[in-house]
Amino acid sequence: MAVKKSGVYDAILKQINAEMYSAYLYLQFSADANAMKWNGAAAWLRTHASEEMMHAAKFYDYLIRKGVDVKFDAIEKPVTNAKDLYEIFKAVYGHEIKVTAMINKIMETAIAEKDYAAAAELQWFVTEQVEEEETVRDIVDMLEKAGKSPEALIFIDHQLGSKKE
Repeated sequence: MAVKKSGVYDAILKQINAEMYSAYLYLQFSADANAMKWNGAAAWLRTHASEEMMHAAKFYDYLIRKGVDVKFDAIEKPVTNAKDLYEIFKAVYGHEIKVTAMINKIMETAIAEKDYAAAAELQWFVTEQVEEEETVRDIVDMLEKAGKSPEALIFIDHQLGSKKE
């Protein structure tokens, strides 16, 4: 028996799409980094794309446990225009800020609807977004400091390729 739809369930369904889009976007950025020969950054972005898929699956699993009839929307094609590593990670950081705002909005809806189970589930995502923003902000800061220095950029690329998230 399917559960009656609610604002929070609708918002989580939309968030699944947003997480899938994030994975698609980061996979495109990974391809862009590969084309620029930044293999470490490409590997990091590929791993991050997989994490976004896991987030979508976590939301999906929650809705299934709650008995929600899940129907997916189409995933928008990502458009990337980054010309260098700094632009890629600046765009990733901006995207993470948008995702944080979306999750916060879902949390507001859960609280307004007194859906405490959803709020408890969402707390994991709130905490995860703090970590994701911090991680990407640190990468952007390193790239800003590196400027156009080939040595510094090669070092950062190597570091990104060796990170195990």
